[in-house]
Amino acid sequence: MKRIAKLQELLAGEGVSACLLSLGADLPYFTGYHAMPLERLTMAVVPAEGEAVLVVPELEAPRVVPRPDEFRIRPWGETEDPVEVVVDHLPERDGRVAVGDQTWAVFVLRLQAVLAQARFESATPLTRLLRMRKDDAEVKALRAAGESADRVAVRLRDIEWAGRNERDVSTQIGRMLREEGHDHVEFAIVASGPNGASPHHEPTDRVIEGGDVVVCDFGGRVDDYCSDTTRCFAVGDVDHEVARAWDVLQAAQQAAFETARPGIAAQDVDRAARRVIADAGFGKHFVHRTGHGIGTETHEHPYIVEGNKEPLDEGMAFSIEPGIYVAGRFGIRLEDIVVLTADGAERLNNSPRDLAVVR
Repeated sequence: MKRIAKLQELLAGEGVSACLLSLGADLPYFTGYHAMPLERLTMAVVPAEGEAVLVVPELEAPRVVPRPDEFRIRPWGETEDPVEVVVDHLPERDGRVAVGDQTWAVFVLRLQAVLAQARFESATPLTRLLRMRKDDAEVKALRAAGESADRVAVRLRDIEWAGRNERDVSTQIGRMLREEGHDHVEFAIVASGPNGASPHHEPTDRVIEGGDVVVCDFGGRVDDYCSDTTRCFAVGDVDHEVARAWDVLQAAQQAAFETARPGIAAQDVDRAARRVIADAGFGKHFVHRTGHGIGTETHEHPYIVEGNKEPLDEGMAFSIEPGIYVAGRFGIRLEDIVVLTADGAERLNNSPRDLAVVR
């Protein structure tokens, strides 16, 4: 069954009259079209029953690849009101309407004003049910993205580190990702020495020195599917505390990996990693969730975090990335993407997981 048809089946089952998808990953997931983030409204109108319509600015319509068996394209002209065009394609004006989370507020407010009797809600509780479970083609795409990122991680073991600044290395990582097959680079975190204690550090002009541990977290897109991996590099001699922390981190990631399987609650994977780190005395230094889902977005459902009791299922893909961050001194993180099979978790990142000593 095609994706829009599956969504319509969900809408009908939940008593939702229509789903409205604008900016964000839901739109290309269901229609194949990446809307430009313009002030002009692009919106897929997906009713529970009947024809789906992609409302798109007339000047953008040539960019849409037609799918007449799934949805009709409705270009709107500069003098038309696109909100009214959307409303005209709704099956009813007083039903439940699910709206994509990243729809611009200006359009949601307009829709609410025009559809005063409708009940608006987030589309994510429905769309996530489809997007969380990857089919074979999606897993293949994620695997290719992971392999591309792995090739970069291996190449990083042989570059010069000492005497270069973080921005320079980050730029090189981005270039390598493209050389290894990425269509787009999303991020390339390079956090050296004490900067490593900031999990989402923005690369700076800080010069990497001997004795530093450098956290490299990078990813992008290959054929619309994302990569995301983290490896760490020690410049010269490895401090004893860092070496001990790295051993703990590897054990924590492995514990989470072995726990991940269909039927296990997402929070149990987080607990498995956190328990190892806490027992070693580093508990207060693990400050984020153990993982996040990945697919057409770098961060999507399911989230591997305490409080998420949702059972994991076959086809779900997510990161396992415990970290230890000692403020003012160092940070380390180890991240692989996994996908669940009937037998457990399969790693989609397979570059070496040691703390690589570089020059």
